[in-house]
Amino acid sequence: MTASHLERTLDAITGILGDQEAAVHKVDRATLGLFFIAVTLDSGHTGLCATPLKEIPEAVCCPSSAMSMPFPGKLRGMGALRLAQEALSHTGLRRALGIAALNALAHLAAERRGPRGYRILEGVDAFDVARIQPQETAVVVGAFGPFLKALRGIGARHFVLEKDPATLRPNEMEHFRPAESYPEIVPQADVLLITGTTLINDSLPGLIACAHPQARVVLVGPTVPMLPDAFLVRRGMILGTVRVTDSDALHNVLAQGGSGYHFFGKYAPKIVLAQD
Repeated sequence: MTASHLERTLDAITGILGDQEAAVHKVDRATLGLFFIAVTLDSGHTGLCATPLKEIPEAVCCPSSAMSMPFPGKLRGMGALRLAQEALSHTGLRRALGIAALNALAHLAAERRGPRGYRILEGVDAFDVARIQPQETAVVVGAFGPFLKALRGIGARHFVLEKDPATLRPNEMEHFRPAESYPEIVPQADVLLITGTTLINDSLPGLIACAHPQARVVLVGPTVPMLPDAFLVRRGMILGTVRVTDSDALHNVLAQGGSGYHFFGKYAPKIVLAQD
């Protein structure tokens, strides 16, 4: 079986830091927010992951719900590598928490090694780097409002693959296609725009496999790791993520129900990782 993007990222992290250093770092702070999970290491590096709310079976105080809540009261001081390995688990919230820890380690590893085979673009949006043209077809995976608004402004033909059509506005419904129709829709894309939440539900490999070899694939969101080695093996891949610069402020915002709109550009500037 081919290793997943997350497995290969974890291997890249340990390859850069070495098993001993990767294992010695501890979790200093973790916040399970309504929209995002944040994990900060004792090194000061912070990773994020979207909170998979729809994968929590029941938001009630009972044993079945408690089983989905990982390590309450035990996260601080936990080995970062131990927690990052939860990114390879099959449980939604545990996996998301593991991805946040993995992303914190990826930040440390990327900083330690420096970019190789890719460049870092500061303070820019991955959508703009993709340079979508009016004559091109774009496919958006998930009802990501800013992308849909921008595509309307460009005048590009576009489709949005979404499980829940209720998340789209009335003027977006003409572009809606059911998520399960991706094998027919994705191959039409000149540009495929995917949110990082596909790393949580393991749908990313299937989407990329359906894409035309010449298509530009944009993977975007705080869930995307800062160490892009596992992703940039595919030509035409563009990663949009964030670099957390004020972890205390970020944790405080997330603990109070904050979303990306409350920390983008303030405590976590956007960056783009693109092939040389």
